[in-house]
Amino acid sequence: MAKVKTAYVCNDCGADFVRWQGQCTECGAWNTISEVRMPTISSKTSRTTGGYAGATVAKVMRLDQVDLQDVPRFSSGFAEFDRVLGGGIVPGSAILIGGSPGAGKSTLLLQIMCYLAAQGPALYVTGEESLQQVALRAHRLGLPTNQLNMLAETQVETICQLAQQEKPRIMVIDSIQVMQMMDIQSAPGSVSQVRESAAFLTRFAKQQNVAVIMVGHVTKDGSLAGPKVLEHCIDCSVMLEGDGDNRYRTLRGTKNRFGAVNELGVFAMTGQGMKEVKNPSAIFLNRGKDEAAGSLVMVLWEGTRPLLVEIQGLVDYSPLNNPRRVTVGMEQNRLSMLLAVMHRHAGIQMSDQDVFVNVVGGVKVNETGADLATLLALVSSFRNKPLPVDLVVFGEVGLSGEIRPVPSGQERLREAAKHGFKRAIVPLANVPKDPIAGMTVIGVQKLPEALEAL
Repeated sequence: MAKVKTAYVCNDCGADFVRWQGQCTECGAWNTISEVRMPTISSKTSRTTGGYAGATVAKVMRLDQVDLQDVPRFSSGFAEFDRVLGGGIVPGSAILIGGSPGAGKSTLLLQIMCYLAAQGPALYVTGEESLQQVALRAHRLGLPTNQLNMLAETQVETICQLAQQEKPRIMVIDSIQVMQMMDIQSAPGSVSQVRESAAFLTRFAKQQNVAVIMVGHVTKDGSLAGPKVLEHCIDCSVMLEGDGDNRYRTLRGTKNRFGAVNELGVFAMTGQGMKEVKNPSAIFLNRGKDEAAGSLVMVLWEGTRPLLVEIQGLVDYSPLNNPRRVTVGMEQNRLSMLLAVMHRHAGIQMSDQDVFVNVVGGVKVNETGADLATLLALVSSFRNKPLPVDLVVFGEVGLSGEIRPVPSGQERLREAAKHGFKRAIVPLANVPKDPIAGMTVIGVQKLPEALEAL
């Protein structure tokens, strides 16, 4: 019987230690080190099994000898899902999709697998649900069920053995947290089980040229559950975000070895399953016809396309000693910084006011191009003066009050003009050389200039 090797691994950064300790000396996190038990692998086995890349025999090659043929991709049936993956699913890739419970991960993957099963062999492995539950969902969604192969199993070795016989083009593992390996003594869902199961499935995907999609759980703070090594060994990592009271779901790529990261796909949860949204800006701009104080439209850049989103600000007198600063969809610390810049360089003080900022539609702002729009919306609410409905704003605000340019400024303005906006306040460096038909673009360099342009 093979000897069992014991190691201690940090769940956050993946650092290894010879003994348990309370704090990880690499990342500084407390109580994140867990015991990992795995059998030792003989030198003979290690030469034949290959690594994550799937090579069975080690061979040294020069960089100019590597084959540069294009990677063949196949569509998932959803253009938004293909966009996030970089143009489609790559054979032999390992994809990890995470999301909160009820976000629609299993529903989306079941729709994709039923579509791909009509074009070639596909295998759906369920470990959390029974086959009857999956069949009932497919029947409720009206999906074709006569070609998709199903398997209810949690042993990774058995799954890969049966998959090698079936030879599917794509395989779904739902979910990685319930998978287990026979050689690991810990319970399913532990650090060692998740780590070794993901590594085994990734190695199987590379060697057999099978695309493997693994479903992952998330923690309370929204990050992917399990060890950090789980995200390092896979090729693509995407997150399906959305609340239960909101019918729209956003699919965002956080890691992609075959395309750009931070791509955004938008879906709508309906009675017939997930439906892709072709024009996301239209659903986020469902505004009233009347002008309202504190409401403004900004242009974000998500991956490779612009996205028009409404931002709302509310400023009200606070009876508290420490006025509240509440944000939904953006970072709260950045709001505090922007308020300090506005006080210092524009002379507008809100230290005795409660400030609330909301990004409509459940969109999370991760870029600095929303700084100028946030400040102008707050000033509009503070002065109780509505802003024009046909006005669009974007730009980064620096600590010295300067308005910095943002990437892809012309593409943002063209997208705004396409949706009928007539005026724009942007950084001076983002003003296009060739005027855009039907749109007046005002370039500003300082925050007081932007307030004066209103």
